[in-house]
Amino acid sequence: MKSRRRPYAEQRPQDLGGGVWSVPVPIPGSPLGYTLVYAVESPKGPVLVDAGWNHPDAWEALSGGLAALGLDVNAVRGVVVTHFHPDHAGLAGQVKEASGAWIAMHEDDAALVRLMTEYVATGHDDFHADMLRRAGADPGEARQAMGERPTPPAQPDRELRDGDLVDLPGRKLRAVHTPGHTPGHICLHLEDADRIFTGDHVLPDITPHVGIYPYDRDDVDPLSDFLDSLDRVSDLSSLNGPLDALPAHEWIFPDVAARAAEIRHHHEEKLERLRALLTRRPQPLTIWEVAAMMTWNRPWDDLPPTLRGMAAGEAAAHLRTLEARGAIRRVAGVDPVRFQALDS
Repeated sequence: MKSRRRPYAEQRPQDLGGGVWSVPVPIPGSPLGYTLVYAVESPKGPVLVDAGWNHPDAWEALSGGLAALGLDVNAVRGVVVTHFHPDHAGLAGQVKEASGAWIAMHEDDAALVRLMTEYVATGHDDFHADMLRRAGADPGEARQAMGERPTPPAQPDRELRDGDLVDLPGRKLRAVHTPGHTPGHICLHLEDADRIFTGDHVLPDITPHVGIYPYDRDDVDPLSDFLDSLDRVSDLSSLNGPLDALPAHEWIFPDVAARAAEIRHHHEEKLERLRALLTRRPQPLTIWEVAAMMTWNRPWDDLPPTLRGMAAGEAAAHLRTLEARGAIRRVAGVDPVRFQALDS
């Protein structure tokens, strides 16, 4: 089954067959419009894949959408979260309060949730201000780009690792660790139905945000992790035959491997353009300068400050991958951090 992206007002809960249902849950103020929350049938109550944004309208859409499909939110057995972002994990705590459901996510994202819970607001502001300064943003721009401190989602009761089966009696729903968008992002392979819940990892039209925070870290390489994870999803199709993708946004689509290959090609082209850009510049560039020169979905001057901050995170991830591949280097002993091509 395939459904094109439409405004949230035109979305409806759907019976996808085979004991799987989808419920569109609104994301207030977001151009994405909604999260597709999935329910998977089991003899002991449905298990949700993601839960949606923590907002009264979202709760009404989730609980009402389940009811329209003949399901009761109070009977939900568990919520398995593809990653900790608020449009996926936000309502998991409220579902737990209503039904006693367990909450599960990958152990790497569970660690981030604990860190977010312990982090004080003043620490968040200082962290972001210094991160933006080291990236090359001027003080005024840094203040505007900081954004609000995110509210941590509910703590998970269960932590998953790659290959674990979700507690779903009568079905085989296996966690596939696909880091990149977050360190603990997982896809979920419904092995008894040739379907894969892709979260934000593989989307049919857009690509997920892959960034580094702090921007100047040199001990991680999330974009390389993401590209490797795309290959993992493609390998599942090679082993099991074509898999239908049930993503968290946009629409359901067939042949997840074909789309994964398109996304990989997109990033390889972006990396090559960035390498060429640095090669043409005689002087090393800051992360902020690089971000301003890259191509986004709108001109840099038209991006709001918070989106400039996200763009800088994505620029940093691409710079880090080029550095790891030996195509560029970071200049030692300078603040803010700067990068240059090795052959310049």
